[in-house]
Amino acid sequence: MLMITAPEKPAAVAPRLAAASRTGPALVAAVLFVLHTAFALRNHARFRTTGYDLGIFGQAVRSWAEGRLPASEIRTATAPAGFAGEALPLLGDHFHPVLALLGPVYRLVPRVEVLLVAQTALVAAAVYVTGRTAQRHLPGRPWAGVVVGAACGLAWGVQALVGFDFHEVAFALPPLALACRAYLDGRAGAAARWAAGLLLVKEDLGATAAVLGLLIAHRARDRRERRTGLLLAGGSALAALLVLKVVIPGFAPDGRYLYAERVGGAYGLLDGWSVKVLTVLALLAVTGGLVVRSPLAWLLLPTLGWRFASSVPSHWEPGLHYSAVLVPVAFAALVDALRRGARLPLAVPLGAVLLLLPLQPTAQLAAPGFWREGPREAAARAAVGLVPDGVRVAASNSLAPHLTDRTVVRLAVPGLPDRAPAVEWLVLDRADGFPAGATDGVLRAVSGDPSWRVVREEAGIVLLRRE
Repeated sequence: MLMITAPEKPAAVAPRLAAASRTGPALVAAVLFVLHTAFALRNHARFRTTGYDLGIFGQAVRSWAEGRLPASEIRTATAPAGFAGEALPLLGDHFHPVLALLGPVYRLVPRVEVLLVAQTALVAAAVYVTGRTAQRHLPGRPWAGVVVGAACGLAWGVQALVGFDFHEVAFALPPLALACRAYLDGRAGAAARWAAGLLLVKEDLGATAAVLGLLIAHRARDRRERRTGLLLAGGSALAALLVLKVVIPGFAPDGRYLYAERVGGAYGLLDGWSVKVLTVLALLAVTGGLVVRSPLAWLLLPTLGWRFASSVPSHWEPGLHYSAVLVPVAFAALVDALRRGARLPLAVPLGAVLLLLPLQPTAQLAAPGFWREGPREAAARAAVGLVPDGVRVAASNSLAPHLTDRTVVRLAVPGLPDRAPAVEWLVLDRADGFPAGATDGVLRAVSGDPSWRVVREEAGIVLLRRE
């Protein structure tokens, strides 16, 4: 007998369609989370992470977990002149109270690897949100959520973030993606709330939040939205000014914001434009040039502005974590341009991302040597394992993050062994180049001191103990 089934009602179909639409971006985010986590943990196990910056952030999160304001013994190696404390107050260096969120997690799992996994999870969250944004606003392109999400997660700014230790800017990626999505949805209040959260991530992101406030006010459909935008713009600007002029100097040992001196001046503004142009071209490449076709492109200017005005050359280039906050904004701008009628196959931005991928740190996942442990790694693991818990130790930059969880560790620099409070152990890597000449200087300083004894030396890794 032929059975004719009545069509399902829209109310019954809608939940299944909504669930199906989430599957693609969720799967992309999950795969990237696994790949990024595998890279980050293996890179750390190979002693390729550093005291500057993973060790510093590890000490910050450990401070929060112990109920203290964030401070770092490692960061004292480049502390302001005249600083004589044991640990530098980190809120006097950068304003990142958002790190307190990792305190309870670290208390349960007191391992610095918690920071690396948290970072890859934050990246995955931003990838998912960006993919869902593409699905929502590009309904005529069935694979938009998957392609845009994958391109976002594989873009050079995100890859640089995952490839170099841990940084607080990872916390900016999900709220930026959510704020941009809410802006495209026309939900001014939600966009403002997500953008306001950026004020707790890092001091320079207040300018980004302020610009979004101006965009909301400019596009406002009524007085309420306009008031929301102006409140976000004015409040963010005021909060950023308060942090830069009052909060950070109040915690800083010398009463000033160190990085203000590095922004502005002829060197920062006029030099290095060959590198700066490369950064901009890379940003254009991964969005097919469409990033400039959306008002959201204005959100890129605060970050690019302070970087290009900086006198520190590493701020200009595309290869470090500073570009991570640009990525979710750039892909939201791409989605906005496409929904406005711009024509571009999504294969173009994805292809550009994939072409740049072999140059990124995570490309090492495909290298067999990445998964093999060499003599240096074995010697470093053995030396670090011999250091007792709870002691004071000075370590090379590449060894320091492996000791922050269970010792009081500083960076090994000349003069440190004689400083109070005295260190009891030295763990040195002769091949470590940061700070330049530090390892050789420390070894020369202790070579004539009979109180220091070499416990182990292998493959360039030297372990010494003060008798």
